[in-house]
Amino acid sequence: MMMNRTSEANIEPYTLLRASLSLYKRPPADLESEQLLQVERQARNEYEIETRVINSTEAASVIVTEQELQQAIAEVRNRFDDEEAYRAALELNRLTPETLKAALFRQCKVNAVLERIASHAPKVSEVEVGIFYHYHPEKFHKPEQRQARHILISINPDYPENTRENASLRIEEIAETLKRKPHKFADLALKNSECPTALNGGELGTLVAGKLYPELDAALFSLKEGEISAVVETEIGLHLIQCLKIMPAETVSLKKATPKIRQLMQDRYRRTCQRTWLATLPAFKP
Repeated sequence: MMMNRTSEANIEPYTLLRASLSLYKRPPADLESEQLLQVERQARNEYEIETRVINSTEAASVIVTEQELQQAIAEVRNRFDDEEAYRAALELNRLTPETLKAALFRQCKVNAVLERIASHAPKVSEVEVGIFYHYHPEKFHKPEQRQARHILISINPDYPENTRENASLRIEEIAETLKRKPHKFADLALKNSECPTALNGGELGTLVAGKLYPELDAALFSLKEGEISAVVETEIGLHLIQCLKIMPAETVSLKKATPKIRQLMQDRYRRTCQRTWLATLPAFKP
């Protein structure tokens, strides 16, 4: 699709590329008009904020070493298979090795300044961790989980082998075989099940209550470990389901949860510190 790209010519190319990848996981050249407009708005906002950071008093004492800069350039270069692909991507995004280096220097400096500001954030105390833990119990409770597999024989009157009568005969025959040879469940699923999971022996993965059809859900969570259900009917057909493993519900202890809580809260404090500082900077003047 041909698009009007006039507006993007006034936007720093690397900032535009970053915004495009952030929003749509695609370069600007692959975007539609409305998407490009949104990317341009974000890119302008980011560039204005970065310029305020670069012009701040705190930025004057921040030094970006050549080693840091070369590492940033290498990280970009290593995303491509070869030099030709790398150069082509630069050209597509209106960049050259020189302008990319300048943009990465700018980005490294902004990041270093923001990191210095964030380092002034208060440290999270044990009391704060404890308060968070006790006020958010739902975050630290793991419900019971079960690993399961199933066999599906669908009911479809348009196909002779899938009429209700024939489907019932087929699933009952499989059920009888499993009573004698429960270890054959995966093989029988591969040979008979009409669900895509048949290719993996009918495995449904690890489940919590409420993820399956209600009838299957009730059957699975009433089984003992290793047990196979009676025939279960849902809106898509007839099933046999086996409970492979039961992982009981548990509540993560405060001690175990503390590192995660501390990191979560510290990240919040750091962001708040950065936002508060940014709000004090003079407005951007083009």
